[in-house]
Amino acid sequence: MYDIQVLLKQAIDETEKLNKGEEFLLRDLFKGYEWNRISRKYRIVLGTLFLDYIRENHPTIEAIEKTSSKQQMYKKTKLESAPFGRI
Repeated sequence: MYDIQVLLKQAIDETEKLNKGEEFLLRDLFKGYEWNRISRKYRIVLGTLFLDYIRENHPTIEAIEKTSSKQQMYKKTKLESAPFGRI
């Protein structure tokens, strides 16, 4: 059994390693064997928690389209703020 909060934190921490413009699935933030060991039930809960966290707390990640298998895709973005008068 997994602690879902630990998995959520692990996924969020892993997003810091992504480059601007990279698109990814939640499963990409875990090693293949780690993801496969998480039961389907927990993966669904984790996906919901991750999406909620991204929408409310993470301005550098955005949810984009879903895949044909209904998995949510994400994209790493950066909010670039240029000072007034500069282009």
